[in-house]
Amino acid sequence: MPAVDFEDYRPLLLGLAYRMLGSMWDAEDVVQEAWLRWQGTDQSEIREPRAFLVTVVSRLALDQLRSARVKREAYTGPWLPEPVLTTEAGPLDTAELRDTVSYATLHMMERLSPPERAVFVLREAFELPYDEIAEIVGSSVANARQMHHRASARVAEGRDKFRPSSEDHVRLLVTFMEAAAGGDLGALTELFHEDVVAWNDGGGKVRAALRPIAGRDKVARFLAGLAARYDFTGARLVDVNGAPAIWTRVGRMNQLVVIDIRDGLIKGIYGMLNPDKLARVQPE
Repeated sequence: MPAVDFEDYRPLLLGLAYRMLGSMWDAEDVVQEAWLRWQGTDQSEIREPRAFLVTVVSRLALDQLRSARVKREAYTGPWLPEPVLTTEAGPLDTAELRDTVSYATLHMMERLSPPERAVFVLREAFELPYDEIAEIVGSSVANARQMHHRASARVAEGRDKFRPSSEDHVRLLVTFMEAAAGGDLGALTELFHEDVVAWNDGGGKVRAALRPIAGRDKVARFLAGLAARYDFTGARLVDVNGAPAIWTRVGRMNQLVVIDIRDGLIKGIYGMLNPDKLARVQPE
């Protein structure tokens, strides 16, 4: 059997671990641990290196996710996934790979139990058969099917069946940021879905709303209030998690703004202010 280069699999493994953990820092730790285990294994005995490495990374990520949930429950304010540049998100060859790395989907996956999240990612993004998934998560095949069904239903809640084009996404995002920077309540309200929710992640490092803000009027007033207190400057488009986002400064703070679109309107607004989570998406 020809020698297998672990580096050939690293992008795929990072993409898998990131989808399961919502943190590229943690994903890199998991993949590095997988590399150490790979080095300590008699590789000539491994018939399917990809399957072996996917199993190792999945189980390590599952263990990491279980411990991470405790930390996230004690997090200051809402915990949002760490955004990554689309070019660093691993292979995005299929619609399923792109969908499962989208920011809104990663956020929705926080609702799932660790085994449900693992099953969802392995089935949706990597199309593993249920018998392999069951072995990885330590369940029966029937239970793996049930977990996938439950997870799919929960992640699908409130999601738009039709993705806007990149051009439409950019247009709505730019219009939104212009209205927000100008504190234009009327213009903001027209852009929002009636069930719009805004999340802000400062992680206790910078000032940010400690609870999600829900409802068209409340979100518009919240943003107008920010515009009255701070200057929005240096707006730049960046491609994050497979979709356009805006990098901007709010007063002295850096912020990445990601939106989720439903029925042509903004359904979710994700404001990342925690500097620890912005390192990978800062424009050059």
